[in-house]
Amino acid sequence: IGSILTTTTGTVYHTSSDYRLKENVSPLTGSIDRLKSLKPCTFNFLTEPSRNEEGFIAHEVQEVVSGAVSGTKDAVDEDGNIDAQGLDASRLVPLLTSALQEAVEKIEQLEERISALES
Repeated sequence: IGSILTTTTGTVYHTSSDYRLKENVSPLTGSIDRLKSLKPCTFNFLTEPSRNEEGFIAHEVQEVVSGAVSGTKDAVDEDGNIDAQGLDASRLVPLLTSALQEAVEKIEQLEERISALES
């Protein structure tokens, strides 16, 4: 399930990641294409119009990394107030890491081809 640890200098949020708790483990593939479908943006919150932020729109991320988003798009509570979606950006890290690994592999292959052509 995980844990929250605090020290005198910070807070650490641990998500369970022990291999003994998992099955059907396989590498991520096609991560660059998924990464390219994310839509990072700049915005400001309605409550702070003068403060610019960088981030994502939750329902757009939900289409790519569903586990990173909580809540339902356009949901309202019983009084008609916004029941806002939330985003756990840390859930994007596996996709980002995998996409970067794929990109590095492509770069290395291209460097080898260039080196061979220059020889």
